[in-house]
Amino acid sequence: MTSAAQKPPPLKLQSNAEALDAAADQAIAACGGDAREAVKALLIATEFLEREMEERVSRGYVRGVKHGRFNTYSG
Repeated sequence: MTSAAQKPPPLKLQSNAEALDAAADQAIAACGGDAREAVKALLIATEFLEREMEERVSRGYVRGVKHGRFNTYSG
């Protein structure tokens, strides 16, 4: 019997890491091989997506206005 420290990582985690490495390689390649430019491009994309999400969230939710029949316990 092998110990938990000797077991290989689950296949799913390994494939996720490989997919992440591949995505990072693609982002760097898309920026001409410049990792710094790839990071800047990803930061800009993240900011764009955050702003897009903020526009889709209701203003009442942002202000904390509660609607509906149920009041949840808030501590």
